[in-house]
Amino acid sequence: MTKAEKTKQYIVEKTAPVFNMKGYAGTSLSDITAATGLTKGSIYGNFANKDEIALAVYDYNVGILNRGLNSVVAESATATDKLLLMANFYRSQMKQTLTMGGCPIFNTAIDADDTHPALKAKAAKSLKDWKKSIESIIKKGIAAGEINPVVNAALFATEFIAIIEGGIMLAKVTGDISMLNTCISRVESIINNELKP
Repeated sequence: MTKAEKTKQYIVEKTAPVFNMKGYAGTSLSDITAATGLTKGSIYGNFANKDEIALAVYDYNVGILNRGLNSVVAESATATDKLLLMANFYRSQMKQTLTMGGCPIFNTAIDADDTHPALKAKAAKSLKDWKKSIESIIKKGIAAGEINPVVNAALFATEFIAIIEGGIMLAKVTGDISMLNTCISRVESIINNELKP
């Protein structure tokens, strides 16, 4: 990496939790300079504006999330185990997720839905990609005889995401992680009792 690339990466890494906690509108230039220890000139010498930083930060935060999910899903060969591990990932990572401000997809979707079209588009793509990933696991599971062929992959994927993201929101707002655990347990129950042949 060049010096400029390293500086950009440093800015993104240091401001990632700030943007995730405060949102796009709530993150000021002074927040960015405080998090990085850099001057305004140095920040804008590397990024054209706050929009450019926010988009890079979103990619960084979602990249961390996706690497975590992909690593746990890769640990199992069966479709149902992949789905169970994916759900449990949120249980095991919840304290860290809350420390970082919550789920970057959910936060960005709420923060930017009417105010920042580019961030909204990124959040929408992340949700669509996650849904496709779950649908793919279901379809492969059906083909392998691990999942009941009557299961609607698109419907289950939507329910999975809605229950998990809803649980994260409940836990974040109330500070009660048991609310997320209840939602994860519901997803696990669906997988164990409704998906298997």
